[in-house]
Amino acid sequence: MELDEVIITKTIVDRFYKKFLDHLEMDVAIVGGGPSGLVAGYFLAKAGKKVTLYERRLSIGGGMWGGGMLFNEIVVQEAALRILQEFGVRYHEYQDNYYAADSIEAVSVLTCKSVQAGLTIFNCMSAEDVLMRPDRVMGLVLNWSPVEMAGLHVDPLCVRSQFVIDATGHATEVVKVVQKKVPGRLRTPSGQVEGEQSMWSERAETLTLENTKEVFPGLYVTGMAANATFGGPRMGPIFGGMLLSGEKVAKELLTRLGL
Repeated sequence: MELDEVIITKTIVDRFYKKFLDHLEMDVAIVGGGPSGLVAGYFLAKAGKKVTLYERRLSIGGGMWGGGMLFNEIVVQEAALRILQEFGVRYHEYQDNYYAADSIEAVSVLTCKSVQAGLTIFNCMSAEDVLMRPDRVMGLVLNWSPVEMAGLHVDPLCVRSQFVIDATGHATEVVKVVQKKVPGRLRTPSGQVEGEQSMWSERAETLTLENTKEVFPGLYVTGMAANATFGGPRMGPIFGGMLLSGEKVAKELLTRLGL
């Protein structure tokens, strides 16, 4: 049977627009496709919620791909092994409380299992703004990342969600947008983004979970975005806190959404 290039194009266009139109309104919108965002999306979708993840880059996985300084292994502590086990990521015990996993396998499996659980991912899309009515985040203003990178004047489109999760890591992109809209009103000690501190793995892993919370009505932070928002230190290539943070924010939102 012959292949027709126009039908190939129609297939892609029709399928994409159906997918996009089906996700203009949702329960939870996640910005950032790193480990915490993927884990949050997995548990929310697995519970039957309509959840969409937007990643500005072409690839999903955030900083996990490169392991530590491009040595593509990551470390996970014992407390987070159950997340790896939930997804089926293989790991090796290095010594007590230090477990290594191949970063390529970890990202690939997290992404695959999350999508198969029902998470919809749109890559190359950036959240340039938020919808607010009047004192609550209730959606995102989106544009193509290449448009943003090229500095082109192209108006964005919007999606609506009951909750938004900022999983953008060190950049805290969504939180900073909200900070500009309502200065001094974030639920942090100063009312502003506190900024991340220097590396302290043990403290950072604890604070990642403590700081995973609602920072403004309708807006939650997870992973490194949580530490950067509330002034915690960075943790480097240990990812247990990231995984557990994604699970925590999903559980809290499932409670808020009535499950």
